[in-house]
Amino acid sequence: MTNIGAPGSEMSRREFLAATGATGATAAFAGCNAPAGAGGRTAVGTDGAPPQTDSSLPTTSPPEIVNVDEQGGSVTMKTLPARHDVHPGEAMGGPIELPQVWAFQADDRDPSVPGPILRTTEGEDMTVVLDNTDGKRPHTIHFHGAQKTWENDGVPTTTGITVNPGEKHEYEIPANTPGTHVYHCHYQTQRHIDMGMYGIFRVDPEGYEPADKEYFMTVKEWDSDLHKMMAGQDASYSPRSRTPDVFTVNGKAAPRTLHPEQGSPMIVSQGDTVRVHYLNGGYMNHPLHIHNHRFELVEKDGGTIPEAARHEMDITDIAPAERHTIEFTADADPGIYLMHCHKVKHVMNGTSYPGGMLSGIVYEEAMDTDIFASLMEYAGYEG
Repeated sequence: MTNIGAPGSEMSRREFLAATGATGATAAFAGCNAPAGAGGRTAVGTDGAPPQTDSSLPTTSPPEIVNVDEQGGSVTMKTLPARHDVHPGEAMGGPIELPQVWAFQADDRDPSVPGPILRTTEGEDMTVVLDNTDGKRPHTIHFHGAQKTWENDGVPTTTGITVNPGEKHEYEIPANTPGTHVYHCHYQTQRHIDMGMYGIFRVDPEGYEPADKEYFMTVKEWDSDLHKMMAGQDASYSPRSRTPDVFTVNGKAAPRTLHPEQGSPMIVSQGDTVRVHYLNGGYMNHPLHIHNHRFELVEKDGGTIPEAARHEMDITDIAPAERHTIEFTADADPGIYLMHCHKVKHVMNGTSYPGGMLSGIVYEEAMDTDIFASLMEYAGYEG
C-alpha cells in the first residue's frame, strides 16, 4: 500500500483521497537540469572511477524507515549511482535534477537520497553489511551516536578498513545511545556526503512512547556542479569554492516537498502531539522555522534536554550533522502552514521564490479546500 506524508506517521492513499474529497489536482511535469551553478571552479578527481553518463541509471525513491529489529537485527546496505529528481515540475523554478548521486539501498528496497532511516531499539545490536560488490568506488559507513569497537568506526585512515569495489564488510553497531543520529560514508567525506551518502540512524529508548504523529526530516544544501561533473557533463567543482544552488527537505525542493508521496508534508489533525526528528545532512547551518506553532526542543544529538531547560520557540538553528528533536501540539486554526529554513535564499529554486528548503504542516481538516488542490497541482501530484 502506498503511504502518504513524510517518513514516520504515514496515512494510506485511500485515507488521503478521502480527506481531500478526491480533489487532488493532476499535473505531469518532467525535466533534466539543475539550476546553473557559479562558474570559475577547479575540477577535482573522481576517486579513480570515470564519470558515468548512462541515462539508464535508476532514479531514487524517497527514504523509507527500516525497522532493523524486525529484520533480526541485520540490514544490508548496497551502494549504487542513481539519478535524483529534486523537483521534476516546471512550476516555481523547476525542473531540477541532480544527474548523478551515490545512493544507499537497504536490502531489496529502492535506492534513496537521503539514505534509508535505520531504526532500532536501545540495547539491541545491529549488524550492517556494506555491500559494495557492484560499486564503482571505495566506501565505508560511519555511525554517530554509538559507542563501538575501534574497527567498527568506519574511518579508513584510522581503522585501516576500506570497502573497495567488489567487496563486502560487516559493521557491528550497538544501539547503546538512544536518540536520533546520523550515518554517512567516511571515505573522501567531503565528496561522498555531498553525493548523497548519508541518512538517519534512530535508536528508540527502552519504553519509548511515540507521539500521535512522528516525522523524520533531513535538510541539505547542494552544489549541482559536483553532480553534473560526476555525470560527465561540462562542469567543474571544488569543495573549497562550493556554491550551493539546490536546497532540499528529505531530498526534494518545494513545491515537490508538498507532494504527499514523493515529498514530505507533515499531515496532522487538530489536537495531535507532533514529534519531528531533524537532521542537517549538509555543510551549512539552517535555522528551521514553523509557522503558527510553538515547539520545544526535547533532544539534541541523542541527548535528552531536561524539562527545566526547555522553552517554547518557533525556530531552531541546526548545524551540520546536528540532530534536533522538537515537539509541539497541533493547536492552530486548521489549515496549511509552512516549515522552512529562514535563510531566505535557501527557500528559492534558482531565482524563483518560494521553493527550495520548504515543506509544510497540513491539517487533514484543510485537505478538501481549493488552495490545497492548487498546491497539489504545483507539487505534481496525480490524485
